[in-house]
Amino acid sequence: MQGDAVTDPDEVAQLRNIKPGEGFVVVPRVLLSDFSPRDVDREPVLIDFEEFDGMFENFEHTAFRLETRRRYRSDEQTETYRRFTADQAAGWDLEDPWCRSRREQVALGKRFERVRIMDNPPTPGQRYLLDNAARNCAVGEDIRYLWRADADRLGLPQEDAWLFDSRVVALLHFDPDDDLTGVELITDPVQVARACQVRDAAQHFATPHHAFTAEVPSDG
Repeated sequence: MQGDAVTDPDEVAQLRNIKPGEGFVVVPRVLLSDFSPRDVDREPVLIDFEEFDGMFENFEHTAFRLETRRRYRSDEQTETYRRFTADQAAGWDLEDPWCRSRREQVALGKRFERVRIMDNPPTPGQRYLLDNAARNCAVGEDIRYLWRADADRLGLPQEDAWLFDSRVVALLHFDPDDDLTGVELITDPVQVARACQVRDAAQHFATPHHAFTAEVPSDG
């Protein structure tokens, strides 16, 4: 990819501090993004869980999550998970604080979107979240699904993260036991732009949860 020479007299006249014999080219923005120097020693910006929780009320218009993991240990510590894995109704409470908060934010015109990656066959945790999707959608979230093989073909990342307002990424860190250990904020324009591309591709190719449920093989 090459830049185009600046030859228009009116454009040249706007340039300052030109020395005799110098020429100028228009450099495509992608070159500046892809090949500009990087601060390779950048320290990660970590926030505590209280600040992270606040982001779900303080964002302006759209919160999107790509859920990529096969298991979340925090789910397994809930009563709803115990009931679900015992072949009972999970018993989702649509009036708990989480659900009330989601409805309040949606009523303000904000959007919550998720694309969840599903293995084939699904893990127990993924089946639990598929059941959970009906609750989330009932309080205003848009949840869609992709088979992992399709996500891999699309080149979607393995990282689990939220994208707020197309301008900040909250990258979730997990330990080997699948416990959430930290949240890293990323505002680098190149990485945020990549996260927006990932979101657009995931949303486009994913299937809404109510239709995807019919594609999931029985656990029996």
